[in-house]
Amino acid sequence: MVENLTKATFLEKVFNFEKNKDWKFEGKRPALVDFYADWCGPCKMLAPVLEQLSKEYEGKIDIYKIDTEAEQELSAAFGIRSIPSMLFCPAEGEPQMANGALPKADLERVIAEVLKVTS
Repeated sequence: MVENLTKATFLEKVFNFEKNKDWKFEGKRPALVDFYADWCGPCKMLAPVLEQLSKEYEGKIDIYKIDTEAEQELSAAFGIRSIPSMLFCPAEGEPQMANGALPKADLERVIAEVLKVTS
């Protein structure tokens, strides 16, 4: 299931940027974080795809959503200028950002290449 994050839950489950200057992933398994807004058309098209992926990769990756309107500080911290934007957080190594509503096949490729997870 896709989980909505607030700044507090993001600091706890993904990255505590208030405590660490350098990237330090806080999660137990790789994560995909979707920065979205309720009024965004492409975000709405992406939502069911992320729900599908959360079922297909259940127990392998965590999928989170961050409402850029409600969590402006998080959006600013990651320099989000266009939505949807997705942050791919591997268990080890640096995260990568992707912009736009990527098709499911592209998301699966990034999950395999960046997060090192297959369904």
